[in-house]
Amino acid sequence: MVKYLLAKQVTGRMVITNEGDEFGRVVDLNLNEVTGEVEDIIVDPNPENPLIEKLREEDDHVLIPFNSVLAVGDYVIVDKRHLF
Repeated sequence: MVKYLLAKQVTGRMVITNEGDEFGRVVDLNLNEVTGEVEDIIVDPNPENPLIEKLREEDDHVLIPFNSVLAVGDYVIVDKRHLF
């Protein structure tokens, strides 16, 4: 239930880096089933961003490690240095 509520709140938000690179939009979250912590953000990628190819892929989406997230508001802002 908590995953659904959290995912519902951030789904569809644009993901950008602290340097202004646009990664795409949030599709879902990966949670650790034991601890309940968010591990990854599942993103529908912007195909024009060359950095997308360096991230782990899951189906047609990419996974952004949650420890790279700096802020969640109107946008999800990630630290580019912590993505890889």
